[in-house]
Amino acid sequence: MALRLDVPGRLRAAAPQQAVVADSLMSERVLASIVEAVIGACFLQAGYEQTAAAVVECFTPELALALEHPIDFKSALQEQLAGRGQSVEYVVTSEAGPPHERTFEVAASVNGELVGEGSGRTKKAAEQAAARAALDGREEG
Repeated sequence: MALRLDVPGRLRAAAPQQAVVADSLMSERVLASIVEAVIGACFLQAGYEQTAAAVVECFTPELALALEHPIDFKSALQEQLAGRGQSVEYVVTSEAGPPHERTFEVAASVNGELVGEGSGRTKKAAEQAAARAALDGREEG
């Protein structure tokens, strides 16, 4: 979204002449934070209804794509690890609730080291949650 709205170009144009906006400062994470801040400012200025309508309009292509192609966190994690010759192992650590309302807890490990935990109504959903937690941890570290 930030690139579609040309946030880097707008920042460069708005910066004082002596300021340099380096490309390295325009990482995906920084751009996402800027878009989030702009949405928050719009909410404070215009209120929920106007802001929500604008956000839905702006993000319609991304929302449609996400609905058509949901993210498979397990595959994304495995692809990331495969480049290093590693693999992930998922272990169900607990099950709770009656059979019709069961909740599973899953741990994801790489080389015996816990990299993520997740829970879900199915083992597959819990594994996806654990893989997502692992990916989130890898992005931050």
